[in-house]
Amino acid sequence: MAAVCAAMGFGKENAMNLIKRFLQSEDGPTATEYAVMLALIIIVALTAISTLGEKVQSIFTNVEGSLPDGSAAG
Repeated sequence: MAAVCAAMGFGKENAMNLIKRFLQSEDGPTATEYAVMLALIIIVALTAISTLGEKVQSIFTNVEGSLPDGSAAG
């Protein structure tokens, strides 16, 4: 880790301060909360789309059954 920080131009003390600030910041938990919310939204959306898709398919099947087959010569 120290070699990476040194290559980026940070001294060892600056690297440690950077790591401490990162661990103390609340950005990590906030990002995790957003990821969980996004996952829940995706699950709800997929469930709704699946249910709606089944209903629409049923409607189209009923309409198709109601239509004449078109084989009668006029």
